[in-house]
Amino acid sequence: MKRREFITNGCTACLSLAVFGQLLPSCTATKYLSGKLIKDGLLLDEESFSVNKNGHITYLEFLVIRNDELKFPICVYRFSATDYSALWMQCAHQGAEVQVMGNYLHCPAHGSEYNNRGNVTNGPAIKDLKTFPVSVNNRQLFIDLRKK
Repeated sequence: MKRREFITNGCTACLSLAVFGQLLPSCTATKYLSGKLIKDGLLLDEESFSVNKNGHITYLEFLVIRNDELKFPICVYRFSATDYSALWMQCAHQGAEVQVMGNYLHCPAHGSEYNNRGNVTNGPAIKDLKTFPVSVNNRQLFIDLRKK
């Protein structure tokens, strides 16, 4: 193999890996909803988590609620039909918006990380994310925005 071929093939391989690496996290598309804002909180249909793939129902691990009335989005994780966590997506370190990365959240400003229950797993943040109670009634989730 000649030097020029080697360099061309090596660069092509490196660029391909870089592009492929960027596509992997986006394989699981994030679902965004606005939810229904009511007096004390947000309402969300439980069915928002379900996905029908070829007649087989699966469930999303999480979805993100973006509502113009809220300063930051809320990430809602589904653990079971009755167990959910709702996390305020504002970093407890210096207030930047965190990003959902599958089963954890990451702050792009300084690198803090939180698990899917909002607990700090990597600093510099020392406080957990703000969480909201979630209750399920008649296939509707109610996220109580009055309480922590």
